[in-house]
Amino acid sequence: MKKIALFIISLMTLFSCQKQQEAGYIVQVSLGGWHTPDYTAEQIIGRIDTVSQLIPVKKVIIGWSPDKEIYHQVGEYLHARDISMLLWLPVFAETEEVCENSPAVDLWGNVPANYDLAAGEGFRFNCPSNPQNAANVVAIYDKLFRDCGFDGVFLDRIRTQSFVSGVSGVLGCGCPICVERFAAEGVDIQVVKSQFESLGDDFFSVSGYTPADGFCFNDSVAAAFFKAKGHIVSASVAAIADSLRSRNLEVGLDLYAPFMAPFVGQDYSILASHADFIKPMLYRRTFAPAGMGFEYDLLRKSLPAATGYPAFEMDVDFLHSQLEAMQPYSCGKYPGIEINYREVIAPTSPEYISESLKAVLSHGFDGVVLSWNIMEAPLTHLKPLKQ
Repeated sequence: MKKIALFIISLMTLFSCQKQQEAGYIVQVSLGGWHTPDYTAEQIIGRIDTVSQLIPVKKVIIGWSPDKEIYHQVGEYLHARDISMLLWLPVFAETEEVCENSPAVDLWGNVPANYDLAAGEGFRFNCPSNPQNAANVVAIYDKLFRDCGFDGVFLDRIRTQSFVSGVSGVLGCGCPICVERFAAEGVDIQVVKSQFESLGDDFFSVSGYTPADGFCFNDSVAAAFFKAKGHIVSASVAAIADSLRSRNLEVGLDLYAPFMAPFVGQDYSILASHADFIKPMLYRRTFAPAGMGFEYDLLRKSLPAATGYPAFEMDVDFLHSQLEAMQPYSCGKYPGIEINYREVIAPTSPEYISESLKAVLSHGFDGVVLSWNIMEAPLTHLKPLKQ
């Protein structure tokens, strides 16, 4: 029996080592918005060729300019090397230039303020429940990208607004369609509004946080609201994902870090069951939307009187806590680590990247997404990837 036990342990150790060795990388190429792409096909191919000589590139996420010729050329290069090409496709934001959408509103019917990070990225969010908004996303793929040679799609902006717009950003959507969907979840929006207006910031107070359970709200109405919001938003994303998967497309999902996901309507258990892989944005050095510290600081500033929110350090221990929170889900797991560099928005370094990669791979996940634009990554940032 002892020999058998030792044999089983040896097999498990071998499997774990092989999985870490086989871990691959997904590369993101941001072409900009819906206008002229920021790079040529030759520039993109050249950079990917350089990167693929250092690390095993499994997939390339690219978009969302409608310039089909770029995708044909890049796709031909990638497919010759057995690398998948996925369309980077926004869902509940950034589509205003190509289709008519119904905007998301807060519980009082007001459109939350947007965040103008750069041209083409206004972070203006649309209603997640409106069936026409969902149909528009699939129609964009069918009309603009279906014949471009994509192997899959990577769905971005699959959430509501965050604390970028203050409390208004996360208390929504409150349009008539969403009010009905909340009611179907057993949540009366009028009660939610009254409770928030009565408690103020204390509506958001929590008794603690654990990677397994997230934040535990003190107020039962708040807990029910955010649970229902996660169901509503994520079910809409799941329906879009299912529609695209029916077209024989692989589907990846861009997610907030687990500790912030409930505030923007992302229920990991629902989303992971409708995706081929998930990419939580575990950005510790990003001072813009989706950056973990950036978003958490906005929460604390928006809710100065709320209790239970400690001052988290965005160190490697906190990164491990978020990686631990990802463990239960059975789809592919490729945490996103920012590798591009911007002096103010993303002051990354080779040491930071090396530390982050080591932490991710120690959990035995499928690999890492190099975010959010490999075209902006300094060559010095790529060297740690070779180790």
